[in-house]
This record gives sequence, structure tokens and C-alpha cells, in this order.
Amino acid sequence: MLGTTVIIPTALVPQMGGRNEEKAKVICTLLFVAGVNTLLQTLFGTRLPAVMGASYTFVPTTISIILAGRFSDDADPVDRFKSTMRAIQGSLIVASTLQIVLGFSGLWRNVTRFLSPLSSVPLVALAGFGLYELGFPGVAKCVEIGLPELILLVFVSQYLPHVIHSGKNLFDRFAVIFCVVVVWIYAHLLTVGGAYNGSPRKTQVSCRTDRSGLIDAAPWIRVPYPFQWGPPSFDAGEAFAMMMASFVTLVESTGAFIAVSRSASATPLPPSVLSRGVGWQGVGILVSGLFGTGNGCSVSVENAGLLALTRVGSRRVIQISAGFMIFFSILGKFGAVFASIPVPIVTALYCIFFAYVGAVGVSFLQFCNLNSFRTKFILGFSVFMGLSVAHYFNDYTVLNGYGPVHTSARWFNDMVNVPFSSEPLVAGCLAYFLDNTLHKKDSAIRKDRGKHWWDKFRSFKGDTRSEEFYSLPFNLNKYFPSV
Repeated sequence: MLGTTVIIPTALVPQMGGRNEEKAKVICTLLFVAGVNTLLQTLFGTRLPAVMGASYTFVPTTISIILAGRFSDDADPVDRFKSTMRAIQGSLIVASTLQIVLGFSGLWRNVTRFLSPLSSVPLVALAGFGLYELGFPGVAKCVEIGLPELILLVFVSQYLPHVIHSGKNLFDRFAVIFCVVVVWIYAHLLTVGGAYNGSPRKTQVSCRTDRSGLIDAAPWIRVPYPFQWGPPSFDAGEAFAMMMASFVTLVESTGAFIAVSRSASATPLPPSVLSRGVGWQGVGILVSGLFGTGNGCSVSVENAGLLALTRVGSRRVIQISAGFMIFFSILGKFGAVFASIPVPIVTALYCIFFAYVGAVGVSFLQFCNLNSFRTKFILGFSVFMGLSVAHYFNDYTVLNGYGPVHTSARWFNDMVNVPFSSEPLVAGCLAYFLDNTLHKKDSAIRKDRGKHWWDKFRSFKGDTRSEEFYSLPFNLNKYFPSV
């Protein structure tokens, strides 16, 4: 989660005109809001051990707002930064209503009732595998730091437990902390020893531990507060574009929620609980807009992979972690120290975390009949098209500086380009449509889809364990019953 918290503001704030001081404040605000939203989700949402953090899905729409040209008249870069941030805030506040309405009204519950293990495979698998571009390409930016982190993490988490039999799962649970600290110290020694003196700027930015400028710029104590950049401004086109990005994160987070429930050894999510979680995720986007994080809120895919790696699916642990997020965001200097971790170390972790999430999606195939040609078609076609369509849209954007849909209205371009750039959205929607339209009523096909395995989880009271995992605290189920 630290990766998105640092990488996204580092990429966006300079384009908005912000300096290191503004970048440090945005990172602290993002960390603070992530802690608050995680507490809300674990207390009142799905109640799964899911971390709520920043999302890369909102970045293209945010960049469109930055490049809109409305704020180019501001001579002072800091004034331009604040004006741009207020515009992003306004669009996020409007976009949050989509998930709030779909979640709390129960409309998303009616949609997810028709999910089967078969249609969940592309959605969940590509929520992990679809992020492959954030993996080894990031490691290769500083291979002498990223590759040792990756190799050491695989060795400590997978091989060492079989060499040293501690019986307490120490290597599984603390592998990430141990490996990050060791390689971080190693990277700092390389920096202090002058290994990167005279290196190209890109190499220094990726490898050095003292290039972010955050530690000097971050205040010792600062409490983020709503509208800290000023009152939000609203633009209809930008709001619609951000609303589409919000819908994309809604679909991607559905897959991430399913992955978290599986990794945490919980029962499959009842649709009503999933819809409740989506509603609170919408509240999280609203909070992000009010505080001015420059980004929305979604389920952290990294966290879902971390749950699988550490095998710690405790809600209480995540809540304590959320408390630490809030603590370190207020004590800015301490948060900035953690934010100085070189990006290749984080992307090395991504290689493991995203792989686990993808494997969780593939694991749902155990409920399906893989001898059925219908299953093979839906699975193969949806996964292939999810990868192929998104690859075309992303590659086109990289080569030309704009997406395949390119009109004078930036907001319309984003409304079309952003959804088709998401592998989980394309694959998940295609699998969902095909699975619910191709010979659905045949009883044999129902078993091929694996639907009979999930029948008792279609309602909250269908399985006695649902109350243990998903019931609201403080006896709130009495007033807000799940169906």
C-alpha cells in the first residue's frame, strides 16, 4: 500500500505545480485518509481485513484535469497546484455518489447475485495478473536493488520455513518486513558509498534513498483536515469522467474483495455484504475528495496478496495497521522516512503480491468443470480479450499521448478510454455476460459453472459462519440487517 501512497503523488504533484512541500503534504494526507477509510471498511463495510488505499485507475482522469489548461493562467506554481487540486476534489466528491448509491441501495447486490465461480475467475485473476506492468519493469529500473529484494523474499518466505522448522510461521509472517529492511539498508549503503554519483538522473531517482526530498520537506506534526487546499471547484465534464473511473474501481474492487475473502479464509461474500462494502468504499472516495488526496479510494490489491503470503487474515491486525497509518501521517517526518524506500523494492513486492491475487482467481476453477467446452470458451475468450483490449488501449496511449478515442472533449475521451484500459473490467464484464447468457438454464451447465457451490452463500443467513465474518459491530445488524 505504501507503493501507491508514494508513487501516485510523486508522479502527479509536480505536474500540478507542487513542490516537495506540497508532495509531502499530499502523501501524508493520502496515508491519513487510507487509515480512516480502512477503519470504516473493517468496522462497517464488508468487515474483511481489507486495506483501502489509492488506486492507479483514477490517475488518467486526474492527468486530464491537470492538462485541461484551465489553470495555466496562474503564474505562481503553488497557486496552480491548489486550483488543480480543488478541481480534482470536486470531481471526486461528485463521483463518490455513484458507489454510494449503487452500494447502499442494494443495486450492486442484485448484480453480484449472478456471479459464479466461473465468471469470477477472469475478474479476480486479472485484478492481480493485469498489473504485470507494475512488477518487473519497476524492478529493472534499479536491478541491483530490486532483484535482490525479489530473490530474498522468495527465499525467506518459501524456502527458509522448510530449512528452519520454527513451528511459529515466523518466516511467513515477517518475511516482508525482514527483506525490506535488509535491502533498504543495502540501498542506503550504496547511496552513502557514492555508487550512484555521476549516474543518469533516472537511475538516481530510482536507486538512491535520499532523492525524494520528502524528509526535509515534511513537517514534524501536521493533522490533515477537510478543504485544506480551499473550497472544491466543480466541472460537469470532469465529474462525469471521474464517475466512470469510479465505476471501473467498483468492478476492480469487487474482484479484490473476493480475493481478500478467499485469502483470509472467510466464506464467500454474500452479495448484500459486498454491496455494503461498495457503499462504504464510495464514502471513502467522498472522504478522499473532502481532504484533497488527489486520488480516489479502492481495495488495495497489494494487501490481498500480502494476506495470502503471510496467512494472517485478522481484521484486528488491519485495524491496528490503520491506526499506525494515521499516526505516521500526523508525524510527517516519520511517514516521510518510510516513503523514502526506493520504488524498485516496492515493485519487487508487487511481483509476489499480484501473483498471489492472480492465483487466488485461478483457484476458483476447482469449482468448475474444465472438461466443458462452454467453460473453456468463456474462460479463454474473456481472459484473452481482457488482456488484448487493455493492451491495445494502453499501448496506443503511450505511443500517441492520447487514447484511441480522441475528441476535443477530454472528459468524453476518458469515459471511453479508461474502462477499456482496465483488464479486470473488460475480462470480468465479458465473462459475466457470457456466463449468464449462454445456455444458462441447463441444469448440467449450472454445475459446470460451479454455481451450486455458492448457492448457500447467496443470502446472509444461508450459512451460519456469515454472521461470524460479516455481521456489524455494536449490534447494528438489528437496525441494518443483511439479506
